[in-house]
Amino acid sequence: MNTFIASFWAESLKVRRSLITLATAGGFMLLPIVGGLFMIILKDPENAKNLGLISTKAQLVGGVADWPSHFGILKTGMAIAGFILFSIITSWVFGREFADHTVKELLALPTPRTVIVASKFVIIGLWVLLLSILIFAAGLIAGWLVDIPGWSSALLWSSFGSYMLIVGLTYMLMPVAALIASIGRGYLLPLGWTFLAMALAQILGVLGWGEWFPWTVPGLLSELTGPSVEALGIHSYMVVFLTFVVGLSATIIWWRSADQSR
Repeated sequence: MNTFIASFWAESLKVRRSLITLATAGGFMLLPIVGGLFMIILKDPENAKNLGLISTKAQLVGGVADWPSHFGILKTGMAIAGFILFSIITSWVFGREFADHTVKELLALPTPRTVIVASKFVIIGLWVLLLSILIFAAGLIAGWLVDIPGWSSALLWSSFGSYMLIVGLTYMLMPVAALIASIGRGYLLPLGWTFLAMALAQILGVLGWGEWFPWTVPGLLSELTGPSVEALGIHSYMVVFLTFVVGLSATIIWWRSADQSR
């Protein structure tokens, strides 16, 4: 336990002293801002048109200016933008050791490498959890400022529950990005994989196989329409869980057998 605490503390110092913390927070803040902007457009399309905003595109996304639509935009944005930003965070946590040439010293430490990997994933989990809660709270503030109808406590808690489920499922896909960052010894390869996974998710979703592809599941869960959500079954969640287990196990195995001579 002491070795884990020491490793976790070291990882937290890296995060606290890096500008990427503010960068990811700023990137996430775009989500509630865009959601609020769509609500403004949908609430008064004529006034939005006079201000130079494009109302037709917003209508395709949100439909009407109310709390269900607003929460839907937050969930959809988390499934898409969240996956990208979570992957950036994961790539940084694992890839920076190679970019900063500190991996040689890290591997030489008496701390078990499994503990090092575990502390990195805990840091990633706490990081994305705090950011996700912050974004949801900012989304609430944006909705209240725009003064959209349809608010209820039941809707709030059901939306927050599904929102956090999307966050959890997206986080469970991160071990694969961590493994690729470790194998690729840097940031580039996992970021390339991120955009490839997004493209595959879109293609398989259109073909009707999205429920079996783990990178499509959070997006299907976030959709406002019912059929895609109804297509998800226990098999979809099991596929995500198996992806998490395999990715985590493979990452641990890689780090336990890794050697760094440079």
